[in-house]
Amino acid sequence: MPAWTQEHEMLLVILAALSPVSLLVIAAIAPLLIVRMPVDYFNHRRRLKSENHPHPVLRLTVLLTKNILGSIFVFAGVIMLFIPGQGLLTLFIGIMLMDFPGKYHAERWLISNTPVLKPINWLRAKKGKPPLSLE
Repeated sequence: MPAWTQEHEMLLVILAALSPVSLLVIAAIAPLLIVRMPVDYFNHRRRLKSENHPHPVLRLTVLLTKNILGSIFVFAGVIMLFIPGQGLLTLFIGIMLMDFPGKYHAERWLISNTPVLKPINWLRAKKGKPPLSLE
């Protein structure tokens, strides 16, 4: 491992420098997304998905874009688990962007935990939005 780090020292320096930038970007975007989320977002068994769009080219473009962007976030999150950065948060954002079987149940399980739901609903209340509804 030391030989690899010496060979890729510049890459590690760039990733370490991007770490605070990613923290600021995620810290700015996450609250906006949480506040804009519909109250019943986690109640729908079948939420509006990109495959429901009527135009096939646009549907494929949206699906590919979301999954590629999500994969980049997941990859960056895994890397940030080992270097300074917001690895878990970046990983979760990547997973939320991607489409895969069982995603809805994983999201419901995560959001139903009090340590996750309480701060989200606090932020929503602070911005004058009702708390998320979980059936």
